[in-house]
Amino acid sequence: MIKIYFNGNEHQIVADMKVSTFLQEGNIHLGCAALAINREFVSRSCYAERTLQEGDRVECVTPMQGG
Repeated sequence: MIKIYFNGNEHQIVADMKVSTFLQEGNIHLGCAALAINREFVSRSCYAERTLQEGDRVECVTPMQGG
């Protein structure tokens, strides 16, 4: 098991879990939000390929308008 953080909350997951599996098993629906891992945007097309690592900080971010 490894420890990651999702929106600031600690989660214990199996090693080598893909982002898509984490979202599916956690019943997490992003809607129009985006996902950042360690402050780096991750494209939806990469969710099935991207493996979560010990200590990763995963954040669900929503787009904001402004100037």
